[in-house]
Amino acid sequence: MPLDSPTFTKRRAGAHPDFFAAEAAGLAWLREGGAPVVDVIDRGGDFIELARLEPARPSVSAAREFGTRLARMHDAGADRFGSPPNGFTGQLFIGSRPMSSTTRHVWGEFYVAERVLPFLRIAVDAGNVTSTEATVIERACSVVASGVLDDGERPSRLHGDLWSGNVFWSPGGVVLIDPAAHGGHRETDLAMLALFGCSFLNEIIESYDDAHPLRPGVADRVPVHQLHPLAVHAAGHGRSYGVALAEAAESTLAVFG
Repeated sequence: MPLDSPTFTKRRAGAHPDFFAAEAAGLAWLREGGAPVVDVIDRGGDFIELARLEPARPSVSAAREFGTRLARMHDAGADRFGSPPNGFTGQLFIGSRPMSSTTRHVWGEFYVAERVLPFLRIAVDAGNVTSTEATVIERACSVVASGVLDDGERPSRLHGDLWSGNVFWSPGGVVLIDPAAHGGHRETDLAMLALFGCSFLNEIIESYDDAHPLRPGVADRVPVHQLHPLAVHAAGHGRSYGVALAEAAESTLAVFG
């Protein structure tokens, strides 16, 4: 495709029939919730065509606007923890990995059973998490599943893969791409945003907190909410993420165990 094309097409030969459908459904669902997302032009079984985005330098004003809109998106909500985008009944994905759409009423049980342990098992089998580390991680999961962190907040509408690479700074502000959208706890998106670093993160969080105040102690809960993205990365991106996952589990146990 010419470099000056107004669109960008992602292709994957032999893709799961729901792979690009899940992406399109997630983008539409997040847009309905007030998020700034990339436009979907067309979609087929092995491709998705998106509006081409032009890059811009990150700025404080764009960061603050993004924080406000991220809070609005989260507040749009979901039916249950784990709920897929409205109307979508196919397979969910995070990156290239299948992700559960089993739903639960309680966050801690959902988070452990559907977002951490499935990827931990893959990471152990891949040799990226040792048996000793797995024991520590499973202990932390037991604490989270016990309900000690359940706070009564309704399920939020999550991007689900909100690392800095999926936060695109454009001339019109931040645009979100590549979601793994589902119902979850809003702090999971924020913790993932912090995990790999993001420009003007403090301004994003401050603006978010102005729009929807975070509960006291949010910093203590960051390692808990990073268990999921670290488990996903440990499943397929090497030993270093297994070490980081075990460290997040140890931090979880130090505060809440």
